[in-house]
Amino acid sequence: MPEKRTVQTLCRMCDDRCAINVYLEDGKIVDIDGYKDHPWNRGRLCVKARAAVDMVYHPDRLLKPLKRSGKGFDEIPLEQALDEIAERLSAVKEKHGARSISIWKGEAIGFAQEEEMARRFVHALGSPNYFSNDSMCYNGRYFGYRLVEGSWPVPDYDNSRCVVLWGANPPHAHPNMTQMIMRARRAGAKLVVVDPRMSAIARQADLHAALKPGTDGALALGLIQQLIETGSYDRQFVESCTVGFDELAEYVKAFPPEAVEEHTGVPAALVREMARAMAVAAPRVAVYVGNGPEHHENGINNIRAVACLDAILGALDREGGNRLADGFQAAHLTLYDEIPLEHLGPIGADRFPVLYDFRQECHTMTGMDTILSGDPYPLRAMILTAGNPAITNPNTPKVRKALGSLDLFVVRDLFMTETAELADYVLPAASFLERVELHTHAKYQTVTMTRKILELPDVQDEYQFWHDLAHRLGFGEHFPWKDETELTGWILRSAGLSPEQAAAHPEGIQYAPIRYEKWKNQPLSTPSGKVEFRSRYLEDLGYPALPEYRPPAYMDSPDPDYPYVLITGARKLIYYHSRFHNIKRFRTAIPGPEVELHPDDASSLEIADGDTIRITSRIGSVEVPVKIMSKSEILPGTLQLTHGWREANANLLTHDDRFDPISGFPLMKAVEVRVEKV
Repeated sequence: MPEKRTVQTLCRMCDDRCAINVYLEDGKIVDIDGYKDHPWNRGRLCVKARAAVDMVYHPDRLLKPLKRSGKGFDEIPLEQALDEIAERLSAVKEKHGARSISIWKGEAIGFAQEEEMARRFVHALGSPNYFSNDSMCYNGRYFGYRLVEGSWPVPDYDNSRCVVLWGANPPHAHPNMTQMIMRARRAGAKLVVVDPRMSAIARQADLHAALKPGTDGALALGLIQQLIETGSYDRQFVESCTVGFDELAEYVKAFPPEAVEEHTGVPAALVREMARAMAVAAPRVAVYVGNGPEHHENGINNIRAVACLDAILGALDREGGNRLADGFQAAHLTLYDEIPLEHLGPIGADRFPVLYDFRQECHTMTGMDTILSGDPYPLRAMILTAGNPAITNPNTPKVRKALGSLDLFVVRDLFMTETAELADYVLPAASFLERVELHTHAKYQTVTMTRKILELPDVQDEYQFWHDLAHRLGFGEHFPWKDETELTGWILRSAGLSPEQAAAHPEGIQYAPIRYEKWKNQPLSTPSGKVEFRSRYLEDLGYPALPEYRPPAYMDSPDPDYPYVLITGARKLIYYHSRFHNIKRFRTAIPGPEVELHPDDASSLEIADGDTIRITSRIGSVEVPVKIMSKSEILPGTLQLTHGWREANANLLTHDDRFDPISGFPLMKAVEVRVEKV
């Protein structure tokens, strides 16, 4: 009889981190299903979680270190690979200085302890140059809300009477969020969706505002104007807990519903109806901003305008509104206090100071320019862990040219990605099923410890890699823990918990009770301690103090040679950016890329469903089959191409030289293009 056992852990096939049961026979994983006792997913799973078995045992999985040779890549022993990498890093450091070495953290194997370990390593090495995928995901929303409220709040969907989803499509990106929203709807909550497309969640909405791409700020300011004009705002909260209200109220006078309709295409009557729905439900209004508004040239101010709604409605940190979560109070692995390196000129910090002030992170697009130009100093080596910028960052040709020109490029990943193909060394990385790690769910304020279920020869977890390399490079004292298990225990004990406690509670341990209205007794984490409609911090940096609206370039100065507008990045449930395209069952369901097109545009271009078209921007071109949508599913003159496909890479079209001036986020969702039938 085979030896059978079941282990509870968390899934990391995406960033939802659902609780799972992992079933093993004779040490091999045979199945995965949902663990019902964890509050986050309550036993539910999406198809990606079950495909973790396919991923772990995939025949293309990297299992041996590889070194580039004249004929491609050769397998070499792990110790030899680490020795050679350390030797070459030392040579680059001696020739160009420590800051010529950088780390790039992706998300394919995680983003919690993995991120802090990478940050720790690069500062211990003596370089400020930490890069990540957050240069174009998450940080934009985080900045927008932090500038207004001091942190990014957690929507209290279950107790909400009105849920507003802004540029988000949870059924394809956050299934558990979808369940929370549906529970709220069954209890009588209204659902309002703001999205240029008729997304899966928009189909469920009571109100859908199909706005023109990049005009989110005008709509948000118009809603604020209506709430103020009709007296439907929380005067007491505004007077006691905000700064800059009078200036904001004066500014939004320029955004009555009719002006909003002109800017956004959303009918004035719908703007009024949305404001009424929010006013009736206040303060139990939960607003969530997805990554749709981030990728625009005025993204941060647009998001700031949306964030202001929480305070206008009195919904901030109130039951059914947007709660300010308590963080898990544990020790951090970063060394910013111990080894401050701002004086070394982190790449992009001069151009986008908010990015470095708020996140101690460098700007990846500026990083590509620095590699190629050597300005302001040489950037000659990079270790990249589980990211794929060669297909997910804008202006793919430049990314490939830059990464391919490094003196040393090391990639750690599960598979030979488009980025790994450019590397000098490719090292196999451990999957989430081969690691121990702590995860928090801010919604429930729980911490859960994942379990190490498998161990593969020559496949190191993140800590072991950084530990071994640090000891070879002479700063091993910053990586004193024997292994990842010991490190995790150290973090837990700093929070007053033990590994034994965490192991005994796969359903998670609540690290702090849920509290509302904390602003009554403690200041917000803004400079003023209050909600900041007006930001003196931004003003001192030369940015607008108010969340000013600026029309997108395709509207403000149309380019007749590129008359269409391209949105990139709409999610597909079974894929995650460029990941999982090699899983057979997923390829069967969605075998390849396609671009969504309005039927009127298809008719004028004489294009039929399934035809191949060429999309061209000022950056480049791609050829991709067409999917003709119904008239209500996408706006005329607008196309949508999901990213992550090698066969039709959306980032051959996107700009790496047009940014939101505050965050440095690239323009990726309002790209001017032309279209022709192939």
